[in-house]
Order: sequence, then structure tokens, then C-alpha cells
Amino acid sequence: MPLAISLHLLAAVIWVGGMFFAYQCLRPVAAKVLEPPQRLTLWCQLFKRFFVWVWGAVIALLVTGHWMIGLMGGMAAVGLHVHIMLASGYLMVALFLHLYFAPFQRLKKAVGASDWPKAGAQLNQIRRLVGINLLLGLITIVNAVGGRMLYA
Repeated sequence: MPLAISLHLLAAVIWVGGMFFAYQCLRPVAAKVLEPPQRLTLWCQLFKRFFVWVWGAVIALLVTGHWMIGLMGGMAAVGLHVHIMLASGYLMVALFLHLYFAPFQRLKKAVGASDWPKAGAQLNQIRRLVGINLLLGLITIVNAVGGRMLYA
């Protein structure tokens, strides 16, 4: 169990922490100091690197989450906070999959073609999805830490 919890926590920190940094710190600065071609190219390259880590985090979270549920005796044996965590986690994964396979692919194509208006529209869609996933991730963390006491 300690290994599963450690890997689970590490994956959550990488994913949610990365979204927090990108959304709250990098985004406002990049918008202020970079012109659209440089800003859109930066985001495209940044996402290429970050999404490799997110894929690893998603796999780790799903594997370790189900592993821990199994070690605790299955879904019938875990508390409501675990059910909520699982549901919010799957929602986050679904949003990431959409983000990765739709607007991110269109962003890469638009940046490659130097179609800055189209790239900007895709980045705006990604921004909204990341904002939603960041909020879900923070709520999931609060639920994971305090849920056992809240729903006891």
C-alpha cells in the first residue's frame, strides 16, 4: 500500500501542479510579453513535453487507484470519498483525452501552418479545458485529504 499511495500522490502532484503552474503563472506572463506567433509556438512545444508527463500520470493514477481499491477490499469496502475521487478522476481523464485528441492536435496543425488565428482559437479552448480540469483536480485533492472525515 505505501508504494501505491506514493506513486498515486506523485502522479497527482505532477498533473495538477503542472496545470496550476501553466494556468496561473505561465499563461498570464506569456500573454503579456510574447507576440501571438511566439506565444502559440511556446504553448505548442510546452504541451508536447507536459502531455508526456500527463499520460504517465493518468496511467499511474488509474493503476494505483484501482490497485489500492483492490487492496482495501473493492468498491463496496471503500468510503464515499473514494467513490467521489474515482468519479472526478475519470472525468478529468475524459477531459484530458478530449483536449489531447481534439484541440491540441488542431493547435499543432495550425502552428505548423502559421495559422495564428486558428491556433489562438484552439489555445483558448485548451485554456478553458485546463481551467476546468485544474478546478476538478483541486477539488479531488481536497476530497482525497479530507473526505474520509467529511463523509464519516
